[in-house]
Amino acid sequence: MTTDFSKVHVVRSPRRAKTAGARLVGDVIEVRVPQGLTQDRERELVEKLVALLKAGLSRTDLNRDDDLMARAQELNRRYFDGRLRINSVRYVTNQRSRFGSCTPNTAAIRLSHRLAGMPGWVQDYVLVHELAHLVEPNHSPDFWRLVHRYELAERAIGFLMASGMSDHVEGEVSDSNAPM
Repeated sequence: MTTDFSKVHVVRSPRRAKTAGARLVGDVIEVRVPQGLTQDRERELVEKLVALLKAGLSRTDLNRDDDLMARAQELNRRYFDGRLRINSVRYVTNQRSRFGSCTPNTAAIRLSHRLAGMPGWVQDYVLVHELAHLVEPNHSPDFWRLVHRYELAERAIGFLMASGMSDHVEGEVSDSNAPM
C-alpha cells in the first residue's frame, strides 16, 4: 500500500456549508469542500486534508503487522528479563521533535514514523529507551543505566544525532542528565 496517491479530485458541494473531508477512492484522493470558498482558502484546506489523509494512510501501512510488538517483547526478554507489561507499540506520524514516547500508566509506546527507515539496531535502541521508561519514568542515572545495557546504545545515539535531531537525543549516564 505504498502508493503515491498524488491524484487529488476536489468536489465543490453546494450542500456543504462548513464541513470538508477527504477520503481515498481507488487511487485518487477525493476532497469535498463547501462551494463558496475563495481559491486561497480552498487550496489551504485541500492541502491540509490531503496531508492528514496521507499521514493516516502511512500510519496504517506502518502498523499493519505485529512486528513492533514482537520486537519490543524480544527486547523486554533480553534486557528486562521479560518482566515489563507492554500494552501497545505503534508508529505515529505526529512526533516531529522526538523519536519515541512512552506512557507508563498505560504501557503504550509510540515511535516516530521516521524510525521505520532506519537500521534495526537504531530502532532497537529507541525501543529499549522507551521500555526503560516503564521501569524509570524519568531520565535519571538509574534510567540511563538501564538503557546502556543495550550494547549499541552509544552507536545508536550517534546515529540519531547525525540524522539531524541532535538537540533531542540524550544518553549520558551522569548526575546532571544533560542532553548530549
